[in-house]
Amino acid sequence: MRVGIGYDSHRFAPGRTLILGGVTIPHPRGLAGWSDADVVCHALTDALLGAANLGDIGRMFPSADPQWKDADSLQLLAKAHIAVVEQGLSFSQADVTIIAEEPRLATHLDAMEAKLAEALVVGATHVSVKATTNDGMGFIGRGEGIAAIAVVTLAERSEPRLSSGGLSLSEPLA
Repeated sequence: MRVGIGYDSHRFAPGRTLILGGVTIPHPRGLAGWSDADVVCHALTDALLGAANLGDIGRMFPSADPQWKDADSLQLLAKAHIAVVEQGLSFSQADVTIIAEEPRLATHLDAMEAKLAEALVVGATHVSVKATTNDGMGFIGRGEGIAAIAVVTLAERSEPRLSSGGLSLSEPLA
């Protein structure tokens, strides 16, 4: 098994659509960013790439490259998933926590799980999305932005064969 952790945060910006986990959320402000600024997808992509030792979202999809301007972050997640599969790894599960004072997200979590699972080509039971507040503390608590944390587990599709190298478990090491 391999485990990866991802984190992302973006500040609110007027005139942008709020997209979290691939779902458009009704809100007067969206998040500022080069792509669609979906912090859920960005944190999940970083966790996925980290578990596979493939770097991070900024390395795979650099903001200096104009092709990623206003990109759909669900598509970036799907592309990262393909890179992981090409490494001989398979997605096992993900757990994501969104940290936001506003908007309230409980009614959108199931839709986010379904969208993320679709991008990762798994059933929705393999992706968990939760939301919490920051109890009024820090930039999130002041309503300046949203953050997300993700943990991903991957499995190697073919287990390497381990050799004892001539050692026995009952013999002490020198």
